Amino acid sequence: MWPRPEFDTMRESIGTCRTRSTMISWMPWAAACLWGMATLFGLAGEPALRRFEFSQAHMGTLFRIIVYAPDAATASRASNAAFQRIATLDNTMTDYSPSSELMSLCRKAGEPPVRVSEDLYRVLAQAQELAARTNGAFDVTVGPVMRLWRRARRQREMPDAAELARARKLVGYRKLRLDPRARTVQLLEKGMRLDLGGIAKGYAADEALAVLKQYGITRALVVAGGEMAASAPPPGRDGWRIGIAPLQSPEKPPTRFLMLREAAVSTSGDAEQYVELNGTRYSHIVDPRTGMGVVGRSSVTVVAPKATASDSLATAVSVLGPEQGLELIRSTPGTAVLIIRATDRGPRIFELNLSPYAAPAAGQSPP
Repeated sequence: MWPRPEFDTMRESIGTCRTRSTMISWMPWAAACLWGMATLFGLAGEPALRRFEFSQAHMGTLFRIIVYAPDAATASRASNAAFQRIATLDNTMTDYSPSSELMSLCRKAGEPPVRVSEDLYRVLAQAQELAARTNGAFDVTVGPVMRLWRRARRQREMPDAAELARARKLVGYRKLRLDPRARTVQLLEKGMRLDLGGIAKGYAADEALAVLKQYGITRALVVAGGEMAASAPPPGRDGWRIGIAPLQSPEKPPTRFLMLREAAVSTSGDAEQYVELNGTRYSHIVDPRTGMGVVGRSSVTVVAPKATASDSLATAVSVLGPEQGLELIRSTPGTAVLIIRATDRGPRIFELNLSPYAAPAAGQSPP
């Protein structure tokens, strides 16, 4: 469950904390969390629009859809269609259901190529592109290793070294082959397992926003765990106001804000999903190249044109670290990043290309 957000007369705060695991917690001012604020003003000359909000649980988190529509019936029809699209994608890409298309594909690892749906192929193609660009820092074939680390967090003990070594042999994006003409996928080694936790929710948010537009909803925000996909802003506003909670004091209000329109933002961090073993803090985010959980406390916030990109890039930057992560963002058009890392001397901040999205702090007037 998630707590009810606090309201005032002019705005609403939407809190969501990103974790890349089975369940995702929603809590006020959580570390590595995103906060969206939508006002209720109208725009002169525009048909009167009212604000509506809907929520449903999918993909291990709570999806929230906020729309501005002329009436409740329109808003309800559009949101229901968007949630149906999300549910379809959940049934396609989850690795928790044996009947999902993804798990059906994994059961055929080591066998001939398998023809897959357009959605699954599209996500895998984008994942493979990023895997090649990051030399495997982002890699959806990490499934066998992720299973061990999920168990490690539950049992609070390190993965068995021998099991981890065997699992690592099944990981590697070059072991995953795609044929765009035939729209087939082949997992080259028996026992391989895919994990789309670092990209699927972003894709679902993008697709939900597209469905809303098909129903004539052009002002909307889709929140999917740590992913937010925004279309045009609320009436009378320049954008959707997104707050980034402090890393060291997550219970406090955000001090940095972004303003988004026709864009997406994702935050990746270890605020909720981590385990401390033998004095070391391991994130739920795993480096596919080493098979080890990322160490240290950090958050990565990425802005991109689409949530599919911001979701996967946030994971990749978390694995790569600041130096290589900044280079990745620098080489990706239309993206920006904020990296906050905890050190003995306090938070260390790295950022790139954030100026176009900067918003004044609460209570301040725009420059």
